[in-house]
Amino acid sequence: MKHVVIDPITRIEGHLRTEIQVDEATGKVTDAISSGTAWRGLELVMQDRDPRDAWAYIQRICGVCTSAHALCSLRAVEDALGITIPKNAHYIRNIMAATLTVHDHVVHFYHLHALDWVSPVEALAADPVAAANLQNTVLGAYRLPLHAPGTSNTEAYDHDFPKASPQYYAELKDKLKAIVESGQLGIFSANWWDHPDYKLLPPEVHLMAVGHYLEMLDKQRELVTPHVIFGGKNPHPHYVVGGMPCSVSMQDGNAPVNTARLDIVDRAINLGRTLANNFYIPDVLAIGSAYVKAGRVDGGGLAKTRVLGYGAYPIEPSAGTQNGGFFQNLLVRCNGVVEDFGKGLAAAKIYEINEADFNDPAVFTEGVEHAWYEYPEKGPKDRNPWDGVTSPKYTGPKDGSATEWKALDEGGKYSWLKTPKWRGRVCEVGPLARYIIVYAKAQKGMLPEPTWAEKMMLDQIAAVSKVLALAPEVWLPTMVGRTAARALDAQLAAEVNKFFFDKLIANIKAGDTRMANAEKWDPSSWPKEVKGVGLYEAPRGALSHYIVIKDGKTANYQCVVPTTWNACPRDAVSGHGAYELAMMDTHVGIPDKPLEIARVVRSFDPCMACSTHMFNAAGEKIRVFTTDPYAGIKVDE
Repeated sequence: MKHVVIDPITRIEGHLRTEIQVDEATGKVTDAISSGTAWRGLELVMQDRDPRDAWAYIQRICGVCTSAHALCSLRAVEDALGITIPKNAHYIRNIMAATLTVHDHVVHFYHLHALDWVSPVEALAADPVAAANLQNTVLGAYRLPLHAPGTSNTEAYDHDFPKASPQYYAELKDKLKAIVESGQLGIFSANWWDHPDYKLLPPEVHLMAVGHYLEMLDKQRELVTPHVIFGGKNPHPHYVVGGMPCSVSMQDGNAPVNTARLDIVDRAINLGRTLANNFYIPDVLAIGSAYVKAGRVDGGGLAKTRVLGYGAYPIEPSAGTQNGGFFQNLLVRCNGVVEDFGKGLAAAKIYEINEADFNDPAVFTEGVEHAWYEYPEKGPKDRNPWDGVTSPKYTGPKDGSATEWKALDEGGKYSWLKTPKWRGRVCEVGPLARYIIVYAKAQKGMLPEPTWAEKMMLDQIAAVSKVLALAPEVWLPTMVGRTAARALDAQLAAEVNKFFFDKLIANIKAGDTRMANAEKWDPSSWPKEVKGVGLYEAPRGALSHYIVIKDGKTANYQCVVPTTWNACPRDAVSGHGAYELAMMDTHVGIPDKPLEIARVVRSFDPCMACSTHMFNAAGEKIRVFTTDPYAGIKVDE
């Protein structure tokens, strides 16, 4: 039995440590620990601040999620105060959310996750002619040109179609050869390139994917143009409680949002569609199908047992969550929990999530049994976020010192993440959860009249099932399925973007230019004490912000983020969290080079900055980490 530590896991947002026990004879992981190693202090920073400023502070949790926390914060405050925003502001917020999803997924796969699958070293053996032919074959076999019905088509052809010529790949191969032979791998450094998993793919797949990796370095920046047009900048665009801070005019060329700038937004949306259809999905399916054919259908973990979602993209504005408005007109009704999906569709159990669950303080809770926090002795063991307490209590490791860890205490506290629970049970969230929930609901007759977006999701699942020659219940709750679902989610979000853009243009043309509702801007109009919750299906999954407002100030603020759901420490009753179970559901070939573990963890797109945010008021250096994979791996016999 080997004790293997990866600290830190690189190519993620924030700091994450994993520890596993590996049976060398079988490659089975018998136990796993997921530990967020930095403390988030943003909840304490929010206390006594003006709720109207909450979105600006709280979105600084992360620079990758950019606008996710701002939107969820706004929804929490507006839910508390009963504010309904204008249609234009609502459509723009949905556009900014969909833009974030497309951009976030593209960046994650190509620049954080792709090198877990493909290698520039293996690409050196590729035949450029065969690589060009392969790309055309992949586009024919794996392209899923699914579109939202009735949306505008403002481009005659794809301006950014992949370059599939032998010359292109010959030049790329020469560039990679020069980099490798120089020994200065740059962005391709710090990987286990000699791992046998890289032999699962033909060299031409490696060359094609590395080429697209480089293409995306340039193209991804154009995707976030809508954030700049509507919110002034990216990351962390501007918002305002009650709507959006931008004025619009189709006649005034000097208006912040005018016809010329809306055309720029349209081009960015069209680019997102092109990248999803012609790059992202074909690449993921080309890689994933090879892994499935090799029998690599592991890494599902908690996805087989329990997934959760809140629902995505309200079509029209509402007054909030607690009155049920949020759930009444969702474009994607993934609000619910699905249990035992891995046992087959017949065995799957589905539970709806609606406003009643958020008005019941026992439904959603957070525990600190294995987290470096403490709750008051008097009171419940698990607390609803509205009653949440952020009181750190660091206890150190099981073996080592307070600053130099050898082994964490799996029987005690070992992470700076709390453990979120739905009815006392841990859940996996994310794009995979959204697709499992919609699919299970549809198959069980719970979506009698699917929206166009839900129909598209079902069509996507059917298309991928045909490509992989596997039933959805088999391929979805796997590492490959989690990665594929994120690509499908990007394609869906690109179409959602176009859908709400068309609604925005139509509403403006109809004469409505309102962007904000300022009726309840004055704190003197607020109740003495009120609370709200904001919900949002962020790129990484179900996100919720809870706020308590007293005397016009923030009395309590708690964020329950997707990575907290997924990366949480174990619970004595409900067991391991999603990361831990996914690691335990993954075969490890070489314990000294646990590429499989890093790959399955990164399949979640960890955002540890959201779940554990480091705060040092003095601005001092807290800790220095190395990105050398061999320096970060410790193996104990």
